[in-house]
Amino acid sequence: MPFAPFRPRRPRLAAAAVTAALAAAALSAAPASADDDELAQVHARLETPAVFDDAAGGNANADDPAIWNHPSDHGGDLVITTLKQAGLAVYDASGHEIQRLAAPAPPRDGDEPGRFNNVDLVYGFRLGDRKVDLAVVSDRGRDTVRAYAIDPRAALKHVAPLTDVTDAAAPFVFSTSLDQVNDQETAYGIASWKDGHGAAYAALSRRHTPRVGIVRLEATAGGKITYRHVRDVDLPSSFALPGGGSWSPCEDPGRGPQVEGMVADEEHGVLYAAQEDVGIWRIPLDGGTPRLVDKVKDFGVPATYNPDTDECEVTGPDPGAGGRHITPDAEGLTIYRKDDGEGYLLASSQGDDTFVVYDREGSNKYLGHFRVAPGPNADGSEECDGAMVTSARVGGFKNGLLVVHDGFNAPDETGPDGEVRTNTNFKFVDWKDVAEPLDLDVTPGAWDPRD
Repeated sequence: MPFAPFRPRRPRLAAAAVTAALAAAALSAAPASADDDELAQVHARLETPAVFDDAAGGNANADDPAIWNHPSDHGGDLVITTLKQAGLAVYDASGHEIQRLAAPAPPRDGDEPGRFNNVDLVYGFRLGDRKVDLAVVSDRGRDTVRAYAIDPRAALKHVAPLTDVTDAAAPFVFSTSLDQVNDQETAYGIASWKDGHGAAYAALSRRHTPRVGIVRLEATAGGKITYRHVRDVDLPSSFALPGGGSWSPCEDPGRGPQVEGMVADEEHGVLYAAQEDVGIWRIPLDGGTPRLVDKVKDFGVPATYNPDTDECEVTGPDPGAGGRHITPDAEGLTIYRKDDGEGYLLASSQGDDTFVVYDREGSNKYLGHFRVAPGPNADGSEECDGAMVTSARVGGFKNGLLVVHDGFNAPDETGPDGEVRTNTNFKFVDWKDVAEPLDLDVTPGAWDPRD
């Protein structure tokens, strides 16, 4: 059957209407406090080469990074990234590309090709008689989890460190048939973790729905990686409002409020999930009740989808139920890990090109916000989808590293016919440059991803 065409953007609230609604709410709101603090401006130390989402560029569209630490030599540290239909790109800690891996071809004429959306890491996975580190990827096009073993020796030599170890018979994550895969309500975001017994798991969000599925990664007798379904978590699509009534986020007809950005915190037993136009959820890994940590600013604003403009148009006053820190979409989530379970949760506030920092512990108190702005070495980050931070040293980044996606890399480049080519990449930010203006800690060496 034919598949639905890819739409690069979901409908947004019409800009003028939502600005007026939020302004009206602000007039009657209590005096602001947390959101009146100064927005820190930080700069990337370097960036990866631009990739282009057209035929000449191999349909490459940057999305999500994962930072891998070499077990013995920081000269072999890697940043592994998704390029959607162009598969994976692997960079060294200086931002040089050292490997490109293609996404799978369509299994039949007219089927969707592979499309790598998000990537995460599993350290020390038992594969036969050896332990390997894995990059695990959500293949949105084919509705599967793909796994790649990382070779430390090749990484140190900067030559093709990843090898595909995905079982050819690995099942679909959500779909029941190839035709359903082509409808593209498929695996979207991914976050991985290991439990106290060493078993490895991955959470996969389902595109266009509020569902998150949990799978357990397993080794086959043939030395490949497959997985089995454990359970599903269905987040709400409708929310009660203060004073009565309910609200549902405005979406295309037939679609629900989806999740993409996720990160697992094994030490605290929770999964954080960014429901794009709702907020950030804290989901217990043991199956407990999810809790909304923070809401997007226009949470509760009534709106209706207009098919003529492909926008969500505000239809009433803002009830003042929203948060103060995230302009939708809520996107990439990542954790700066310190010793003893301390640290910070970072979130991409995609709608205003900023990042929000919360305490990792307790009630996830808001701590500050910052923007990766244009600087002497690279332009800034706009419409960031994926991000990863680590407190461990990475290459020459002795203070830790933050890698963020840039959805509009500059400068623009034009094709032979004068058209502007979609240009994306990743920015590398020294953690100290984020921490100092926000009065956050810098703790290199306090956390080891292999512990």
